[in-house]
Amino acid sequence: MTGLAILLALGLAAAAGQPNRMQGMPDAGGYITPGTPSSSVPELLKRVGIDQKLGSQVPLDLTFVDESGRAVTLSEYFGNRPVVLTLVYYECPMLCTQVLNGAVGAFKTMNFTAGQEFDVLTISFDPNDTAALATQKKATYIAKYGRPQAAAGWHFLTGKQASIDGLANAVGFRYVYDAPTKQYVHASAIMILTPQGRVSKYFYGIEYAPRDVRLGLIEASDGKIGSPVDQVLLYCYHYDPSAGTYSMVIMNVLRLGGIATIVVIGGFIAVMLSRDRRKPKGVVA
Repeated sequence: MTGLAILLALGLAAAAGQPNRMQGMPDAGGYITPGTPSSSVPELLKRVGIDQKLGSQVPLDLTFVDESGRAVTLSEYFGNRPVVLTLVYYECPMLCTQVLNGAVGAFKTMNFTAGQEFDVLTISFDPNDTAALATQKKATYIAKYGRPQAAAGWHFLTGKQASIDGLANAVGFRYVYDAPTKQYVHASAIMILTPQGRVSKYFYGIEYAPRDVRLGLIEASDGKIGSPVDQVLLYCYHYDPSAGTYSMVIMNVLRLGGIATIVVIGGFIAVMLSRDRRKPKGVVA
């Protein structure tokens, strides 16, 4: 038994110590947890984040274009129901898809339906995105949702830079454009707004507990403003497909995970060795 435990430990430790290639893992960027030394964070990411501006009023006079190409103002989507806001860009190769997948996964589980108990605004922060791209995204996610009637309550918008900036500033969404990769660097979260357009709740990451989202919608519908939550930011950051490597941000997290794995394995070996020592002589495992 001891020999098997040691072989297993060596194999897992070796896997944990090789974080530079993560086959089978989605290209979803990297984590930076609160307290990470600034010296270990790429300069670009220091300008990226999602600040919790609870109670902040979204400017409802901002103008955008909906998926049909119609000019709209945000006020058209407020007044009756709480709103789930997702800020993405439609040609994002990594994290935005995970955000929308997480949102639709939560929506599918809830007994609330978009367009009835709440509305959803998915707004691109890339001013080059078009209504045609928005139409494609909407078709994809209404199909994933499996509730065709939700099309009346889930809106995919595009807009000019001034409107995008006004909305992003109001909800604390900070992002930058990385020219070498021709991609936006941003963090992930969904936000719940009251029917009056005030920020009520933030849900960070790419998976959102349906029960918590439902409760957030109920509170927002009453105009309640939630409390700050702990942040574990997931960033959409560079992936090099030619090298099969991820950015240093996610590498640091994987190294920490590798260390934790080795600690657990070490404890397992210690238990096995202790059991072997306690066995009477002549007894074979």
